[in-house]
Amino acid sequence: MTTRQVTLSRRSLLKALGGGVIVFATTPDVIAKAWAQRGQNIPQVISAWVHVGADGQVTVFTGKAEVGQNARTSLTQGVAEELRVPVKDVRVTMADTDLVPYDMGTFGSRTTPTMLPQVRRAAASAREALIDLAADLWQIDRAKLVAVDGRIVGPKQTARYGELVKDKFLDKAIDESIALTAHKDWKVLGKPLHKVDGREFVTGRHKYASDIALPGMVHAKILRPPSYHAKLVTLDTKEVEALGGVRVVHDGDFVAVAAPTVREAEAALIKIRAEWTESSQPSNKELFALLKTSEPQTTLPAGQHRGRYTCEYIAHVPLEPRAAVANWSDGKLTVYTGSQRPFGVKSELVEALGLPESKVRVIVPDTGSGYGGKHTGEAAVEAARVSFKLGVPVKLVWSRTEEFTWAYFRPAGVVEVQSSVDDQGKLQSWIFDNYNSGGAGIGMPYDVNDPHTEFHEVESPLRQGSYRALAATFNNFARETHLDEVACALGMDTLQFRLHNLTNSRIQGVLTTAAQKFGWAPMEGGRGHGQGIACGIEKNSVVATAVEVFVNNGELTIIRVVTAFECGSIVNPEQLQNQVVGSLIMGLGGALWEEVLFADGKIKNAHLSRYRVPRFTDIPKIDCVLIDNANPSAGAGETPIIAIAPALGNAIFHATGKRLRDLPFKLS
Repeated sequence: MTTRQVTLSRRSLLKALGGGVIVFATTPDVIAKAWAQRGQNIPQVISAWVHVGADGQVTVFTGKAEVGQNARTSLTQGVAEELRVPVKDVRVTMADTDLVPYDMGTFGSRTTPTMLPQVRRAAASAREALIDLAADLWQIDRAKLVAVDGRIVGPKQTARYGELVKDKFLDKAIDESIALTAHKDWKVLGKPLHKVDGREFVTGRHKYASDIALPGMVHAKILRPPSYHAKLVTLDTKEVEALGGVRVVHDGDFVAVAAPTVREAEAALIKIRAEWTESSQPSNKELFALLKTSEPQTTLPAGQHRGRYTCEYIAHVPLEPRAAVANWSDGKLTVYTGSQRPFGVKSELVEALGLPESKVRVIVPDTGSGYGGKHTGEAAVEAARVSFKLGVPVKLVWSRTEEFTWAYFRPAGVVEVQSSVDDQGKLQSWIFDNYNSGGAGIGMPYDVNDPHTEFHEVESPLRQGSYRALAATFNNFARETHLDEVACALGMDTLQFRLHNLTNSRIQGVLTTAAQKFGWAPMEGGRGHGQGIACGIEKNSVVATAVEVFVNNGELTIIRVVTAFECGSIVNPEQLQNQVVGSLIMGLGGALWEEVLFADGKIKNAHLSRYRVPRFTDIPKIDCVLIDNANPSAGAGETPIIAIAPALGNAIFHATGKRLRDLPFKLS
């Protein structure tokens, strides 16, 4: 369980929460190590709180952020399950650095496997503490008491949680061995619960960071350089400073204008006269040669195969661009922003402004998607610099063009593969080298003796960072495309070739399940109609996807997609279905259209009119088979994306005879 970083005193915190039970929970080593990395002198037993109020309302505190993955709902279900309360009585406070436990961030599909068990343990401990309170109050053996529907029930007495905790506080440390409700006994978990605060979103009442408004607030816009690595040489702001109500903030290369409205700020920005020095920059044409110079293509001995695969940079394209409202007031900075790492953003603000941690608070409203693209706090730092200088609240919302240009991208990459097989179609060797894209998902899940897999860091011409499933999508694409090539060279059915080289029962399970649902049967390709299949493992979950396509004169029609996914125990089947389908659609974008075009230090397609993402009319029929079991749940937010691109590429090959080794695909 993560640790609550409390800036309030214990007395003032309890006063703010009201009467109730506070439960302290121990934490896994991974969280303790995170604290240690921050250089904090803290106990090894790390605390996080679940609060049961005198009114019976339950408040859960977590450092995780809600960025569309619906973690608020699954965490609510977990607490309701263990505390034996109705879902409507649970509220989750997320991502407010003054109120919640420290957390490394919301990434890597870690909320369900790490945070959900932690809040469940805390809730179970609170339940047991309430039973103790009732047993003491009624002078009865606690074994005769049960918790049900927000009440402790005895042979003759019943009391609601709020009645028991009124004016009483109990601090109780719990350990990792506390019993959690078994998968087979779940009554709230495992059920298709709708988004707990869904009405707020569909009615427009939810406030995103870009909706926050404070009294006396001004709007800021930033002077951006004309290209990457450009340096400011001269600056003339006289014309802007003559405008009424407009103020300029200038600090080194950082230049901002602030005005009462966005329109006034934009109008002022274009009146600034600035000169920059620019340097020579590469373009897409040189990209893959920069990342890895190809080896000479020598003739390989019989039974050996070689392949080279590439992927372009792609953008995250979040529904909500970066936004922040910063308020420097009474010696403390408070920032509202959309981020996957509220404490990471806090650290950036501390460093940028030279403030002590106690003087910085970051609040993350439920945010309009991130996909790994909101690990950093650029907008928060920019808004804070202006507010710190002017002493008034400042709102800064990036334009879509700024989001496309100044955010980081999913890394481009080159993968080179060399393999060999014997006469029986068994893999004998495997050499897999990834240049720049990353090491996620690089491990070889198929049976081969002593496989060699390696990630090589390369200097990237563009800023790059995390993305949904990280590099696992591209690594899986290269591996599953290459294996399809090998199977075809052997004259084997591609499904049977995979199963022939697998002993991993989980991957076998999703492969056979997807194939059965799809109705897989060997077919003669090359007549415009084709089918493909691919599978993979990442973040301790497994996926297999089968695709049927028709290609006519270079025009692709995806007829249907079938995916089987197994991530352990299913916390919320409706939520999981949404995650799988969303991942598949996002994966289609990276497979078919998405690429960042650049030259001379400039992004050439920094508009949605030129950067193609999936549209409603692109979406094929999608069938998802969700496999449930009692294993710990993990990977649902990311793993389903990794198999769609290779399955689609393999289907196109079997339809046309053209092997596509580069993302995005170019059919003509």
